[in-house]
Amino acid sequence: MKGIKIFALPAVLSLSLTGCFLDSDSDPLPTPPAPLPVVDATVQVVHTAIDAPDVNVLANDDVVIEGLAFGEASEVLSLPPATYSVAVDALLPGDSSATVIGPLDLALAEAVRYTVFAVGKVAEETLEPLVVTGTVNDVADGKIRLQVVHAASTAPEVSVHVTAPQAELGTPAVTFSFKDFTDPLLLDPAEYRVRITLPDNETVVFDSGTLDLSTAGTDLVVAAVDSQYSGESPVSLLAVGQDGSGSAILDAGATASVRVVHNVSDAPAVDVVANDNFAEPLVTALAFPDFTDYLTPAAGDYNIKVAVSGTETDVIDADVTFEAGTFYSVLAVGSLDATDDFAIEPLVLTDMPRRVATEAKVRIVHGSTLAGNVDIYVTADGDIAEATPAFADVAFKAETGYVSLAAGDYVVSVTPTGSKTAAIEAAVELSANSIYTAIARDGANLDATMIGLILMDDFGVL
Repeated sequence: MKGIKIFALPAVLSLSLTGCFLDSDSDPLPTPPAPLPVVDATVQVVHTAIDAPDVNVLANDDVVIEGLAFGEASEVLSLPPATYSVAVDALLPGDSSATVIGPLDLALAEAVRYTVFAVGKVAEETLEPLVVTGTVNDVADGKIRLQVVHAASTAPEVSVHVTAPQAELGTPAVTFSFKDFTDPLLLDPAEYRVRITLPDNETVVFDSGTLDLSTAGTDLVVAAVDSQYSGESPVSLLAVGQDGSGSAILDAGATASVRVVHNVSDAPAVDVVANDNFAEPLVTALAFPDFTDYLTPAAGDYNIKVAVSGTETDVIDADVTFEAGTFYSVLAVGSLDATDDFAIEPLVLTDMPRRVATEAKVRIVHGSTLAGNVDIYVTADGDIAEATPAFADVAFKAETGYVSLAAGDYVVSVTPTGSKTAAIEAAVELSANSIYTAIARDGANLDATMIGLILMDDFGVL
């Protein structure tokens, strides 16, 4: 009987299953669940190599990010999980480029946030990518999320303290070295203060002051980067948002940096006075065509007077604002014996002292009352007969901005607009990783035969 039961059971099951398939009124088999959707990865590139030029970023040989400058973060790219060939091209003078990172394979995993920092220095041949991983998931309700990165190539091992604004330093949130980074940290929305110290937890090298992080859902990667700003701190912070935003956070003690240029050829030596403090001038006995080193006043609003040295007889009386972290050149331009068009006044220029290892940066300022509008040529040999001006019809008080040139020997020729007769001609030797500023000036006491240049920054004496 056991044998019959054993063989009969399959037969019954077979008949039963057959009946199920033949019965049109029976329930269908359940539909298998749909596969979960694939969540893209996100990629954002941040340029933190202080001596590198603007860069392009390529993925699988296609340019996906163009002209990314130091201290900038790219837009956020959403990409399917896969392996991509990534390269970074430095943009060089003359519309050329050179690959400085990669190509390298970057494997993107599902739902991972990748913040890729270009770190190191070109001049030291240490440029490389630093890949910081996080999550694309929403921030937990009622929280903010911060991830901290050490991307400052010139800074040593440091400790980072994240406290309430008035709190003592206490125990650091992290102590780390260049290229280290934390996991994402969940914090309560509030006002915070970020201080960076040496590992002794006493020597403060950066102080953010009060930061308003009181909006729930805030999601930032905060990197310490080499500072390009005025002030004693060697670093600043760069806060990068998942929405593609990026903002600099300067040291609370950041100053302005201001240098003064005497470019009035028929004026005597002068003193420069802030807020009527004639007893303690900022600058004393500055003569044409000299200029000062950078002074470091606190940021803020000032009344500036330029007075005949040793007197309170001013020839310039102007209100100016100096922003924290910013470098300025303030030129006294014009003439004592002039029409209103050339009356003595301050010309305030914003400087950029960050040097780039792959290029020379050159700026030319028109400060001559006698030259009229000019054309400016930059050539290899000074032959401008068939040359096109690099800058045409440049007016008094105008400037070229910083122009990138390859290292080498050049001749700068300045002519009246439309003329090929040079009023100024100067041979210059330019080096990469250098900055050059030239100011066209009148001859002493308005001598039109002695129009020349005031040479600043890395220019040698010509």
